[in-house]
Amino acid sequence: MAKCEIKLPDELYKSIEKLSGRQDEILKSTLEAGGEIVLKAVRNNLNHAITNSSMRSTGELKNSLGMSPVKKSSRGIYNIKIGFAEPRRKQYAAKKKRSYYTITNAMIANVLEYGKTGQSPRPFVRPARVASKKPAIEAMKSKFDEEIKRLGVK
Repeated sequence: MAKCEIKLPDELYKSIEKLSGRQDEILKSTLEAGGEIVLKAVRNNLNHAITNSSMRSTGELKNSLGMSPVKKSSRGIYNIKIGFAEPRRKQYAAKKKRSYYTITNAMIANVLEYGKTGQSPRPFVRPARVASKKPAIEAMKSKFDEEIKRLGVK
């Protein structure tokens, strides 16, 4: 069996060593930079969808929209999520029953996004995702380059 040995240039090896201790920090800040762009677009679209709606807004849905902290999955993939915090403040009584049920922010957002019988859809997530894809990627690239320069890595 053949054996091949490749040596990295010392400069590249030193650069990789500098990154290895700060990899998590760099990836987190990079993902947060992209997430902020997407969150801003979703929030803007949500404001327009609610304003142009015949619904009466309490502001709870808008206030619950946010971004999760960066998490690393068991497979080593870093994730950040844009979504709605739960639970809502109010519980609703079921008709003809003495039980209560909770309407979640995710349920309200789903009805707003896709509509229901008697209520036309007012999409706000998908258009924001499409519109913010390139700016988010650019923001992540520039943040990554900034972090690399800050560490003095070539």
